[in-house]
Amino acid sequence: MAERDLSSKLFAAAREVIPGGVNSPVRAFRSVDGDPFFIQRARGCRIWDVDGNEMIDYVGTWGPAILGHAPSVVIDAVSHAAKEGVSFGIPNRHEVEIARMIRDYVPSVEKVRMVNSGTEATMTAIRLARGYTGRDKIIKFEGCYHGHVDSLLVAAGSGALTLGKPDSAGVPDDFASLTMTLPYNRPEAVEEAFEKEGENIAAIILEPYPANAGLIFPNEGYLEFLREITEKHGALLIFDEVMTGFRVAKGGVQELVGITPDLTAMGKVIGGGLPVGAFGGKAEIMDYLAPDGPVYQAGTLSGNPLAMAAGIAQLKEMERLDGWQRLEEIGQQFEDGVRDALNEIGRDLTFHRVGSMFCLFFMEGKVENVDDVKNSDFDAFRKFFWSTLDKGVYFAPSQYEAGFISLAHAAEDIDKTAEVTRDALKEIYS
Repeated sequence: MAERDLSSKLFAAAREVIPGGVNSPVRAFRSVDGDPFFIQRARGCRIWDVDGNEMIDYVGTWGPAILGHAPSVVIDAVSHAAKEGVSFGIPNRHEVEIARMIRDYVPSVEKVRMVNSGTEATMTAIRLARGYTGRDKIIKFEGCYHGHVDSLLVAAGSGALTLGKPDSAGVPDDFASLTMTLPYNRPEAVEEAFEKEGENIAAIILEPYPANAGLIFPNEGYLEFLREITEKHGALLIFDEVMTGFRVAKGGVQELVGITPDLTAMGKVIGGGLPVGAFGGKAEIMDYLAPDGPVYQAGTLSGNPLAMAAGIAQLKEMERLDGWQRLEEIGQQFEDGVRDALNEIGRDLTFHRVGSMFCLFFMEGKVENVDDVKNSDFDAFRKFFWSTLDKGVYFAPSQYEAGFISLAHAAEDIDKTAEVTRDALKEIYS
């Protein structure tokens, strides 16, 4: 096993001053029964921990590193912007440029507001939906994680599921009572909810491709159904594309499926690795925001020039390189390697991929919602995680997380990953 003595010492020190020793729960490695390592630096598709261990990275900062780590175009853009000032609290030209880019990229967006995180984006999109419709209740789906917003941290995915606490302490019952939580991919549950509470439902919010419970795809016609039923009842449809936006396609899932939501939450890729979030949609709805409308939202660092410059540089580079097409090609090579490894060991584990996002479920059969994911062999996943990590490949430390490929992953990196994956699976299933 790789030596991680310095990481162990740093984690012990961190636990004295940081709750759980981490600043985001999934980083604690609790679901794989271990302690986290600490990163020294990252470049391209590789990361190096403080003990000098080198790894091929498929977490990519949980999605933003679509070009790879520390791409020169982003570093140069941030450096130049920093020389002009790291924060203003006053409008800057970068805000206008990235807003125009988002509007041009995302089919549903006519106006956009920049914020500082995906959580802030979903939180404000919900507030805006309630303010616009004059209704209080929302529908979300089990296993869909929309950040740590009180009203949305109900039957959530990702870190909440990883820690075995899908509902958080500190969320008042009155808040949770306004959130109707339904199983994903079950239209009959949505129909029943609207029959009972249709006139009180402000919006449906969902990850169109849930990526905080592994990676799950909608059944045929499901997203179209959600669009139709919300329009029928005067509710809004909100796509949370913080994970999938600018990642699975230039215009996100909505470009791939041809569905136009009323509002979209975004983040990650558009910040180039810096803290960022955004939400946008129809101008008529967005104009309900202050200062033009009655729905208040504000943020001292919203539209921060460093984050805006980084995001602009990253998106422009993706366009220049025809990045989304290249990622599909790299993703297909990755998928072929994983499926070859599964065939070699004679296992029909479920593997999902779209573009540069993927998840290997340690189970056989269809995965349609988070209840299916819960049937995974979590012990096998834990063994797989540590085996591949010791062989120099870093996958997310939870069965409930998706993986990410970047443009920096070369053919030889994918080939090595396939070999490591095959060897790890042989160890588990031999």
